[in-house]
Amino acid sequence: MNAWIDDRLEQRGLDRADLFIWPLGMAVAVLWALPFVWMVSTSFKYPSDVMTVDIEWLPSRITFDNYVKVLEYPVVRWGINSIVQATVSTFLCVLFGAMAGYALARMRFPGRDLLFYVFLASLMIPVELSVIPLLLGFVKIGWASTFQALILPSIGNVFSVYIFRQFFLSFPKELEEAAKMDGAGPFNLFFRIALPLARSPAIAASVIIFTLNWNNFLWPLLVTFDESMKTLPVGVAAFTPNIGTRTQMEGYSVAMAAVTILSIPSLLLFLFLQRYFIQGISQGGIKQ
Repeated sequence: MNAWIDDRLEQRGLDRADLFIWPLGMAVAVLWALPFVWMVSTSFKYPSDVMTVDIEWLPSRITFDNYVKVLEYPVVRWGINSIVQATVSTFLCVLFGAMAGYALARMRFPGRDLLFYVFLASLMIPVELSVIPLLLGFVKIGWASTFQALILPSIGNVFSVYIFRQFFLSFPKELEEAAKMDGAGPFNLFFRIALPLARSPAIAASVIIFTLNWNNFLWPLLVTFDESMKTLPVGVAAFTPNIGTRTQMEGYSVAMAAVTILSIPSLLLFLFLQRYFIQGISQGGIKQ
């Protein structure tokens, strides 16, 4: 029996340890998914069915009134603002992160490693320390409640630099040497050789950075004073249930509908690009 099990595992490229790791991973995945299932289920419930004695993972009766109430607000406008802000920020962040990562991995200049360690050390600085000076600066130059204010502070992301640097450390030197023999300069090497071959880390960085930008709450909350420039996370905060028994029950299901709408884009992005995401993360951590 043991020989048969070992033979089956070997055919699938597994060992006995995987027999314990896979069930454990599945259990963790189920626990992670339960709040999401509860959120979506509650978004389709009537207010009177939210607070019940018996747990109802699936609604006994379905209503779309919660989504109708959410759409009475300028959710479409908030969503467009979030799409523009998250998409442009992610594109610029990945592009500049790739350029910085390539320079830190392939180019030789004094203080290169020290500069990289300074980048990593900046991760320990809380974001809250920089928002007030940034806010005062954008207000003073008249950029409050603009796309420039929403996009520019999120362009610099150390994680993007890190994942590209780790990838380019293992980048084949032969490709660069062949291109140099053909007369390619640094910009041609990067844009025509290195960047097109860095698809997996680019997708991995894009998924993570897009999700961070899409869910960003603090900075858009501070820098947007006009209702028309709010992003979706800031607008969804208006659906937080008020204190009080009846009001809270009525607002809870509406709030779950709003949060469900907020979570759909980043979830779909990950589902469509998860294969490249895993490849990019694994390739980015090969060489330290």
